[in-house]
Amino acid sequence: MMLDRRTFLMGSTALAAAAAGTPGPALAGDLDVVVIGAGAAGIAAARELKAAGRQVVIIEARNRVGGRAFTDTSLGAAYDAGAMFIHWAERNPWVKIAADLGIPTPNESWGSGFQVFANGQPMSDAERVKRRGAFRQIDRKLETVDISKRDLSVAELLGDLGPDMTPVATSGLLLSIGEESDRISARDYQRLWSGDDFVVPSGYGNLVARHGEGLDIRLGEPVDAIRWDGPGVEITTRSGTLKARACIVTVPVGVLKAGDIRFTPALPARTRDALNGIGMGALTKIALKVEGDRFGIKPGMSYLEAGSPKAMMNVDLFPDDKDIVIAYCGGDYARDLSRAGTAAARDHVTELLAKMVGGSFRKAVTGVSFPAWWTDPFSHGSYSVCRPGFETARDRLAEPIGGRIWIAGEATAGGGAMTVGGATLAGRAAAAAVARLKA
Repeated sequence: MMLDRRTFLMGSTALAAAAAGTPGPALAGDLDVVVIGAGAAGIAAARELKAAGRQVVIIEARNRVGGRAFTDTSLGAAYDAGAMFIHWAERNPWVKIAADLGIPTPNESWGSGFQVFANGQPMSDAERVKRRGAFRQIDRKLETVDISKRDLSVAELLGDLGPDMTPVATSGLLLSIGEESDRISARDYQRLWSGDDFVVPSGYGNLVARHGEGLDIRLGEPVDAIRWDGPGVEITTRSGTLKARACIVTVPVGVLKAGDIRFTPALPARTRDALNGIGMGALTKIALKVEGDRFGIKPGMSYLEAGSPKAMMNVDLFPDDKDIVIAYCGGDYARDLSRAGTAAARDHVTELLAKMVGGSFRKAVTGVSFPAWWTDPFSHGSYSVCRPGFETARDRLAEPIGGRIWIAGEATAGGGAMTVGGATLAGRAAAAAVARLKA
């Protein structure tokens, strides 16, 4: 199981476009709006604009739709390699979208049990009790500590717990926010919405891709440059240049910060400052195909390796009775594994589980899937995290640029940040603003 953000115990362009059920003409001519990115925000924006009668095209760098919502089938058994929960379901637009499409979204199941380990060995009951008490301190401190005068990092917020307990208390954030606690704004964390979590048994990524059907989406078209010093915008890709009256940019913050898209003129200082105040977490999943012996483990069991607060890893074992195990980690630990590559990540998880269930586990592993978001050139991270002292950065990033460019996505979603639902709401908001422009 994944952990709630606020709770611990969490081919060619033409062929690709045809596969998405959309046309694939050459990039040319003038449009009302170009949307960059075919993730949840881009799809939502394009749907709103299409409903308003605007001519809109989505340009997507990948050869698939969905962005960081991606249902991976490379191991045979499908699993969500990116987003998997419909968070704060009470107000999340994906509950209705799924219902309209006839796709079930039941409440999250807590699986078949939970066991905590330290260095591959079962953790003592006393240590587990101590850890649970430490985990509860984050929300307790947010309710009692005055952060109205000055923003703090979550690590600073909990600093009076001492050098032994502070790392323990904050370690759960590695599996929910995906970032080290000294890089997380306490004010932004406090702002995040919470509520019920629903799941999509058929795949959240599949649901997002289904919602994109019928839109004009051009796949395999990374955007190189956006020029906005004229009356409209010019968007340059590998296939040519599109001209439009406005542009909605829904690529991840990591891509913008990496400078992979060149803006002419440069983005305004206020926008650049907002980007400087937002980082990207590194929440990561490593899936192994495991065949044959299940070592007496009941499907849906979760093992948490918690011996080191800096190297937390949760493993879901045979979820939904599938022949896979899925390991989750975050922060610098996940970054190191991402840089090490797929083979090293496979070995790391295999050896950890061999300690937990026995050496014969090694022979049962027959495949690996590792969509490492941190080293993915179209993501550069899992989702956005506000740095301490930059709690207003999300709102600033959402401000229109020259009346022609809007940046929208989970990073601009306020309390809905870091979620597919938040990205969708942000995409809709940007589309509504663009739709108000005079024709």
